[in-house]
Amino acid sequence: MGTDNRNEVRAFLTSRRAKISPEQAGIPAYGSRRVAGLRRGEVAALAGVSVEYYTRLERGNLTGVSDSVLDAIARALQLDDTETAHLHHLARAAGPQPAGTRARRDSTPEIRPAIHRLLNFMTGVPAFLRNYRFDILAANPLGKALYAPLFSTGVALPVNSMRFTFLDPHAQVFYPEWAKTARSAVGSLRIAAAQHPHDKQLMNLIGELSMRSDAFRTWWATQDVFVHRHGTKRFRHPAIGDLELAYEGLELAGDETLSIVTYSAEPGTPSGDGLELLATWAATQESGPAHVDR
Repeated sequence: MGTDNRNEVRAFLTSRRAKISPEQAGIPAYGSRRVAGLRRGEVAALAGVSVEYYTRLERGNLTGVSDSVLDAIARALQLDDTETAHLHHLARAAGPQPAGTRARRDSTPEIRPAIHRLLNFMTGVPAFLRNYRFDILAANPLGKALYAPLFSTGVALPVNSMRFTFLDPHAQVFYPEWAKTARSAVGSLRIAAAQHPHDKQLMNLIGELSMRSDAFRTWWATQDVFVHRHGTKRFRHPAIGDLELAYEGLELAGDETLSIVTYSAEPGTPSGDGLELLATWAATQESGPAHVDR
């Protein structure tokens, strides 16, 4: 991977075209077809551009393409909102980069003291601060307690939850729905790669995971994208047991590369009671990284 994203563009558009059948696109299908999904000419016709122009785009050259053409391609390929945004990110990455872009994107913003205070004031919910590389930069005590297997090595922050998910064998026990959790994480990392194509740390992370994890490599090749905004996630905590928690990703205004992730549960439910038990368990642990028996 590198700053030239032609391969990424080509793979993404080709994979989306292969997913749309002529019937889904409202196109009569005649005779045998050598390719899965739509032909390039059919996508071009649906988008209102020439075959030559669409072929140029699918070969990876999005330089100078207008937003209106990108939206037309997205409609032709029946992309959802996340996929459409991803296509626009790929197009922006293909254009000239403003001066100073590389240094800004490679740097980790300083965490303001107010953010640390905010995390610590969230006493009733697990919460942590994360960047787009899935580095956990800070966490409140309940957040450290929830993610005890991730913090149990005693390594100082930041710790990378993506490495834990794919490279630590305990992750598949900690996440009962590991395949679902891991695959959506890959989709989020792909979005980050399109938004920050000059970040060497991010590219090194993707390369490491591709080399060391067959599952990551397989799901990375699907070109699927995902955004962690809100939803539910299941955990099997080593001390508390099963939890099903609602998560919210809160982007920080002025720190667009950072977000606070919180987890909660309805009071009185098994998971709500589990969070109360987690708080009690956390209070019994030594200050600093949580330690659990593996």
